[in-house]
Amino acid sequence: MKIVKVINNNFVSAVDEQGKEMVVMGKGIGFRNRAGDPVPQKGIEKLFYIEDSELTKKFKDLLKNLPVEHMRLAVEIIEYAKDICGKSLNEGIYVTLTDHISFAIKQYQKNQFYSNPLFWEIKQFYKSEYLIGDYAVKLIAQRTGIQFKEDEAASIALHIVNAEYNTGISETMRITTMIHEILDVVKESFLMEIDEESIHYSRFVSHIKFLCKRILKGELLSSMDQEFISMIQEKYPEEYACSCKIGEFVKEKYNYTVTTEELMYLAIHVRRMRDTLGED
Repeated sequence: MKIVKVINNNFVSAVDEQGKEMVVMGKGIGFRNRAGDPVPQKGIEKLFYIEDSELTKKFKDLLKNLPVEHMRLAVEIIEYAKDICGKSLNEGIYVTLTDHISFAIKQYQKNQFYSNPLFWEIKQFYKSEYLIGDYAVKLIAQRTGIQFKEDEAASIALHIVNAEYNTGISETMRITTMIHEILDVVKESFLMEIDEESIHYSRFVSHIKFLCKRILKGELLSSMDQEFISMIQEKYPEEYACSCKIGEFVKEKYNYTVTTEELMYLAIHVRRMRDTLGED
């Protein structure tokens, strides 16, 4: 493994024996080294293989002035998400989450704090990701003494969600807002309160989450059998009416047309939740 470029004292760009590019992290690994030198094996802490060349460039630019401690925090959080929670994450998380954590720490040190406007929604709709964010906040406090508010756990969770579903921050925030709005339509349609801790609620939210993603990406389901559609309309008229209200809302606010097939599946999920309301 040879050094291609020294990024700073703690990061170098290198190539392995197959000519594959990587970024190597290690305390002092770039000190007094230069292009063409072998990478000091004892100093290696972490190897980053990023396939996307544009993403690799962004990563190197980020690392130029990045404290190695911030990278270590990000790596530990990402590994926790992957190993402990079983999340499959887009490799861009090493850029986006590291950048976010470093920025948040620097802003905290300047006594500049930001609230997350979607804190409640993130905590409710992305529970496992929020727990990763909570772990991250506690880890940062343990390593740096910085005591972030709960909002930061939600912000970190949002980056995990992005990497998990291959979406951007703005798209994820939009989906999160849409989930909240669709749930409001359901609650108003049946004048009911929903147990947000129940497994049935979690399943329903999961369906809406992927529905919203399909809406924004223009990948809505289609080609459902007409006989099946008629059966759902006849068997679950109240739930079908509710799903139609949701379709009208999405069309009016976001200018997206929800297919009949999606409305049918939504009606079925609404029915399931109503049937199991209050059960465990």
